[in-house]
Amino acid sequence: MFRTEPVDVLARLKSNDRLALKELFQLYYGMVCKTIRRFIHDDALCEDLAQEVFLRFWEKRNQLEISSSLEGYLRRMAVNEALAYLRRRKYFEEEITPSTPAETLPSGEEHLLHSELESNIRSAIDTLPPKCKTVFQLSRFEELTYQEIADHMGISIKTVENQMGKALKILREKLSGYLHLFL
Repeated sequence: MFRTEPVDVLARLKSNDRLALKELFQLYYGMVCKTIRRFIHDDALCEDLAQEVFLRFWEKRNQLEISSSLEGYLRRMAVNEALAYLRRRKYFEEEITPSTPAETLPSGEEHLLHSELESNIRSAIDTLPPKCKTVFQLSRFEELTYQEIADHMGISIKTVENQMGKALKILREKLSGYLHLFL
């Protein structure tokens, strides 16, 4: 296995080195499957979608410019693949289902509250101090461990923990009006 910089791996892939793809597959396949499994609870389907992620990665190898975490990039591809599958399935089911009972549809008020909550979450994240925001995004959106964040940012794990605590406290305060939605 290799543990090289993303630039080196991308260079190997761009030179059509299939061994580099095989090594990537062996190293990250489990993580990609685990990421997809958060959205789709069918092991065989997860494996199929994970293979699609690596196929797309190979097909896009000449256009890829990854400057940070290769693992984070593949994780994001896995999330996107799972969500795309769910959207396709939902569209297909809506096309063949004659009608949806009104009681299963979200009300206009629920839809509005959900949109408002999403907007306020984004705004609250944007108000975080820069280092705090970066740590939070790497943890929650890139799903990096505290150790990976510390290594990536050149800070201690204790600093990562402190920044996450600070971020969560600020977000709790800013979003406290929405707590009733989760209870």
